Amino acid sequence: MSLDYLLTSLVVILLPGTGVLYTLAVGVHTGARASLFAALGCTLGIVPHIAVGILGLSALLHASALVFSIVRFAGVAYLLYMAVMVLRGGGGLEIDAQARAALRPIRIVGTAILLNLLNPKLTLFFLSFLPQFIRPDTVSPTRDLMGLAAIFMGLTFLVFALYGLFASAARSAILTRPGIMLWLRRSFAAAFAAMGLRLAFESR
Repeated sequence: MSLDYLLTSLVVILLPGTGVLYTLAVGVHTGARASLFAALGCTLGIVPHIAVGILGLSALLHASALVFSIVRFAGVAYLLYMAVMVLRGGGGLEIDAQARAALRPIRIVGTAILLNLLNPKLTLFFLSFLPQFIRPDTVSPTRDLMGLAAIFMGLTFLVFALYGLFASAARSAILTRPGIMLWLRRSFAAAFAAMGLRLAFESR
């Protein structure tokens, strides 16, 4: 592992995406503990992409327009669903006390996993990203890839957890201002919808 890999991974992870957006939203609406579950779910959601990339099966996803399109449009549908649910006050982002009490960690984790799982771009990303940091003289490229993937996952959880904790720290001030809450809800919904539409029109 090199310093270049750590820095590059951090830059990639810090970039705002659906996982960051969801973790921030959960942190603001539900609190610090829930945001950690969101960070965990987002981290677990990249495991299948990493596994597929390491096994080389992403070559099939890259070559098959049909497979790519099916996964992509499933992701689009889920992002648009999240936009509607956030706007309506659901989707794991409820703000009233009774809803927060009923919101189980498994639901937060499940939603976060699906957000990353239904993004085929992640598979292609790991296929092209991880091999760049494998030494040419390595005797076990698979082991090295797994090590790089584990580090990437650890950094993902750490960064997302910090995002969520930061959002939850501002939660008390935000929740006491209905105007800000309404603006945030609309902003989160618009962001999910925009990401869904961007994914819909992206090519491989």
